Amino acid sequence: MEKFITLRSTAIPLNIENVDTDQIIPARFLKATDKKGFGDNVFRDWRYKKDGSVNTSFVLNNSDYKGSILVAGNNFGCGSSREHAAWAIVGYGFKVVVSSFFADIFKGNALNNGLLPVQVSEPFLSDILNEIESNPETVIQVNLEEQKISIERKNISEKFEIDPYKKTCMINGYDDIDYLVNNKELIEAFEAQKIF
Repeated sequence: MEKFITLRSTAIPLNIENVDTDQIIPARFLKATDKKGFGDNVFRDWRYKKDGSVNTSFVLNNSDYKGSILVAGNNFGCGSSREHAAWAIVGYGFKVVVSSFFADIFKGNALNNGLLPVQVSEPFLSDILNEIESNPETVIQVNLEEQKISIERKNISEKFEIDPYKKTCMINGYDDIDYLVNNKELIEAFEAQKIF
């Protein structure tokens, strides 16, 4: 995984509540077990009409908005527990998803795949969405070390929570195996102290 310390980016506002994993990546695209290509079909049924033409009214198809931060409505990632949802979001190019609530399984899948879920208060989420929608050039800063998200132009910020182990993994670019390998000497020293 890539190391994540601080990210400054414009953002894409997905001002929709209760976005479930089937909306993030429809079930018909779950045939592969490799992460490659899932980003092509993220929000597929919203990005394209039934005839396959581009849905120009959907925010990901609006060229005014760009960036590696997705700002979504409340209760993001609900529904089935498919890890492919995190794969699809990362595959599209997002590094952070902001919401006022995440489904627990989605949150875990996101962290395991290098996608930082930043949970903020509902008023702060509303502030971010309003800022981005009124000015697509709004820059959001996410500082993982300080666990702080900021709207730079307004100079307002809010702290967010993250599991300390997952924070360590993301800052160092570790998956679970990398973390263990990095601590091999400590593990071996601990094992050597065991009395059988």
